[in-house]
Amino acid sequence: MNNYLQDKVVIVTGAGAGFGQLIARKAAQQGAKVIGVDINATGLEETFAGMSERGEQGAWCVANVADRGQMTGMAAFALQTFGRVDILVNNAGTMPLAFFADHAQAADAWDRAIDINIKGTLNGITVVYDAMIAQGQGHVINISSTYGNYPNAGSAVYGASKTAINSLSESLRVESQGKIKVTVVKPTGIPATGLKGSIINPQASIGMLGHHSEQAREVFKRFMAGDLEPAYSDVDSIKYWFMDPAYLADNVLYVMNQPWGICISDITVRASGEPYML
Repeated sequence: MNNYLQDKVVIVTGAGAGFGQLIARKAAQQGAKVIGVDINATGLEETFAGMSERGEQGAWCVANVADRGQMTGMAAFALQTFGRVDILVNNAGTMPLAFFADHAQAADAWDRAIDINIKGTLNGITVVYDAMIAQGQGHVINISSTYGNYPNAGSAVYGASKTAINSLSESLRVESQGKIKVTVVKPTGIPATGLKGSIINPQASIGMLGHHSEQAREVFKRFMAGDLEPAYSDVDSIKYWFMDPAYLADNVLYVMNQPWGICISDITVRASGEPYML
């Protein structure tokens, strides 16, 4: 496949850890000029460590995606550093799964999810919009979730935030068609992304397991005990379940690595044997 990422300027939010870190590193390895954004300066330093020695191009900026002023400053930094913005990956997010009955414990986390998942995505779009329109081309990739497909128990706020991202994405595509490509990426449950740390009530994951919940609990139990059948963690097996986030990042890179005239507008990435119903 041709390398259409060479020398493109790519902004990745949430680049200080997890999935965003993988995307930033892989994009730089493929020849992109990467701007990493996060509130975690130490994580950003780790993400970009050694890039210049490897001949890769990158820079990072500490910014809170929920703060419009900080994001405006980030966009100005990107333009000052590399002269343009070709691709924005709105990746920063949090997943506070909880039931309405958990509202006392979940209220602050729900507010944070609204700020990061919805406002953060909107801020990312608006601070690069003018530059992309002026260039006559750009690409916005928004990380949504299968939780945004339809409502279910235990994910009211998180699911609503991802549904909002879907709506923002489609509106942007319609309004800017012919100048800005828009892609919605919908991962399913990927335990190793780090999002599980933001879950308020682990029982709230029942909504994505449905009639597979009993089987899923048994597999998780065996996984924790260390006696899980190897096929569940073998990517070359149809039973593959515990997907390595690197495979999700590879698919985002695939979406990014297209000629300007081709847009993969919607992609769902899941492990073949996973139990998730959404």
